[in-house]
Amino acid sequence: MSLTLPDFSEIEAAHKRIQPQAHRTPVLTSSYFNGKTGASLFFKCENFQKIGAFKFRGAFNAISRLSEAEGKKGIVTHSSGNHAQAVALASGMNGYSATIVMPENAPKVKVNAVRDYGAEIIFCKNTTEARESAAQKVIDETGATFIHPYNHPDVIAGQGTAAKELLEDHPDLDIIMAPVGGGGLISGTAIWAKHISPDIKVIGAEPKWADDAYRSFKSGQIEPVLRTDTVADGLRTSLGELTFQAIQTNVDDIVTTSEDVIIQTMRDIWERMKIIIEPSCAVPLAAIIENKMAIDQLKIGIILTGGNVDLENLPFG
Repeated sequence: MSLTLPDFSEIEAAHKRIQPQAHRTPVLTSSYFNGKTGASLFFKCENFQKIGAFKFRGAFNAISRLSEAEGKKGIVTHSSGNHAQAVALASGMNGYSATIVMPENAPKVKVNAVRDYGAEIIFCKNTTEARESAAQKVIDETGATFIHPYNHPDVIAGQGTAAKELLEDHPDLDIIMAPVGGGGLISGTAIWAKHISPDIKVIGAEPKWADDAYRSFKSGQIEPVLRTDTVADGLRTSLGELTFQAIQTNVDDIVTTSEDVIIQTMRDIWERMKIIIEPSCAVPLAAIIENKMAIDQLKIGIILTGGNVDLENLPFG
């Protein structure tokens, strides 16, 4: 099946579809981080979204578009956590069963939440091949519908609704930033942002230890993930065909940051803003701080992607 990127109208339709169920999350500011960076920062707090992450948007949009006949055969996906929770909850809300393939090193808090939402879990090794193989086995045995974590037009459209809301609240942003894992969020963000404001800069951020999107952006072809031990567990995946296309077309730059700065920035956000975020969330702000980007006096929107952390295994003491 040939997949095509959604356009702005499909993001608009997705927003109408998910509005009765998804939270319109707040946008917070911080005088501390404004002073530290020299910019005016606007944090779109998807850590307050259902399941504690933006992933609910894409999963609910995709699953709610299925026919009843498709849905009754079940839903399957593979995910390190937040998409897993999103599919588990969205499936249940639509009256469908869900099977989730999760890597063995997925955070405990995310595994427990998936179980709490009623989904069946299948564990596998933390490789793309292992995840895809396990998911395909479920599809072959049950006829379940596979909802890809990011390389899916309806998922990308759903994720783009966070940027839609952010730019409705703050239409004069100069830059909008999001972390990059598989690329669903940055893809939807870029498609919407460039439609609404062609001059806005869309910048992705990645850990240096999981910099496949950065390398892909520079080389012009999809580069493999070389290591999966970054503290930002939500960003350990590689780009898909659709998300790479969106990045090539609509994203202005991808920047990287180091593990120490990610961890320190995560802690600073906890301490200064009094909100719980997971390590992946901290990556865009960490990249701003570490790279000393030329952002003085600019207005920057940052999507804080989620707040699902294992409180017994925090990266800072």
